Amino acid sequence: MAKATGTRSATAAKTAEGKTAAKRTRSAAETKKIRTALESRREELQAEYDQTLTEIAELQRERLTDSAGDDTADTGTKTLEREQEITLANNLLERINQVERAIDRLSDGHYGYCERCGNAIPVERLAAFPSATLCVTCKQLEERR
Repeated sequence: MAKATGTRSATAAKTAEGKTAAKRTRSAAETKKIRTALESRREELQAEYDQTLTEIAELQRERLTDSAGDDTADTGTKTLEREQEITLANNLLERINQVERAIDRLSDGHYGYCERCGNAIPVERLAAFPSATLCVTCKQLEERR
């Protein structure tokens, strides 16, 4: 009985390896198209991030010169606004990092495949979220935790 199970496991592993090798092929044109789209997205996000940092610096200068006579409520409001702006900038930076990671995965030949289970990520998901690293099923499992 143990021998049969071992044979089935070996056969399943070979089949999985064959499917993985077969489905991980991507033409050079497809790779180039994906890379161009990802790099374009990274540039857009980087420009938005740079603009946000510039705006934060300008607003900070304005707040410093315009803070005379502020009461506690005014100071609290300005602090909250600054924290929101910094949070938005950090979110942009995280999105830039996700796109860079997707570019690295593309170079390694792992782009478009789930990091957890190895299955292909649906094209629709990649179209909506190009830096996705998990398939829909694995992402749903992660969100439930």
